[in-house]
Amino acid sequence: MSQGFSTQRPQPPHFLTTADYTAEQLLDLVHRAIQFKVESKYNHPQPRTERPLTGKTMALVFSKRSTRTRVATETATAYLGGHAMFLGGQDIQLGVNESLLDTSRVVSSMVDGIMARVKGHEEIEMLAKESTVPVINALSDKYHPTQILADLMTIHEFVHHRNNNVTDRYTAHTQHPRETLKGLKVAWVGDANNILQEILVAFPKVGISVAAAAPPSYKCDDDVVAIAHADAEKTGATVTFTTKPEEAIKDADIIVTDTWVSMGQEEEKAKRLKEFEGYQVTMDLAKRGGAKENWVFMHCLPRKPEEVDDEVFYSDRSLVFPEAENRKWTILSVIDALMVRGGI
Repeated sequence: MSQGFSTQRPQPPHFLTTADYTAEQLLDLVHRAIQFKVESKYNHPQPRTERPLTGKTMALVFSKRSTRTRVATETATAYLGGHAMFLGGQDIQLGVNESLLDTSRVVSSMVDGIMARVKGHEEIEMLAKESTVPVINALSDKYHPTQILADLMTIHEFVHHRNNNVTDRYTAHTQHPRETLKGLKVAWVGDANNILQEILVAFPKVGISVAAAAPPSYKCDDDVVAIAHADAEKTGATVTFTTKPEEAIKDADIIVTDTWVSMGQEEEKAKRLKEFEGYQVTMDLAKRGGAKENWVFMHCLPRKPEEVDDEVFYSDRSLVFPEAENRKWTILSVIDALMVRGGI
């Protein structure tokens, strides 16, 4: 009987959660993202001559809808000369008539990278385990790593420009984020979801304290909490949990929230809205809680008014739109690291 031929290749690098990387690796990814932003936006129209992904394809395997992640990934891939192929839940057999294992082996044999938005985190782990090309987690129910890289980049930009009193030009690329993030405090007010969990495994690691307020029945995974506390102990940051938004907001530099009703939870909307009464981010809440005088607001979008009112969302304190744009630059940095440079 023929034994065929071996198709085994070395395990490629993946980006499934920031928990897998050191603080310096994450901060270097952010710093590289900022350099890409300057190169593209502020050195424009100088043409980019390097197209390292020419002839290469990035598959976007998405089982959930997406706006920012899809646009960011497609434009980032194109910027490096590659082609992005969107494969939505209605386009392929993902987990329906074909197993995740089979899909991963088949798709990875034909492309050079996979950006996957899945449901359970075990799905992205299976895709990565069986893939012969780099896999990037575009969102799972446990983690959302590219979003939190964009958040770190946005916070760095804000702190840098505030500390240097810069309002008329972009200079964030002149300082490394290792110099701006340590010692800050982020207050989370909302659901104990994948965004908060990714914050917990990333922010304390780089020296940012996290205080999270969620209703009593909303809890983060035990392993995530353990990672957060261990990282905080090393860096001098703090990690606290409460059910009272005002307690979390005390002395906060940044207030963050997210949707209370995620995709697939629509039938729980009435129940969740009742449980989250008093959690809407408002100027009054920030004042009552004692946030720092120059506090700012972040939200990964899409936003609903019950989570944060218009006065905050559209105010000068709001960083939500730069935060959304930075999804492109941080995803570009991750793609460059995995598909061009061969690792993070």
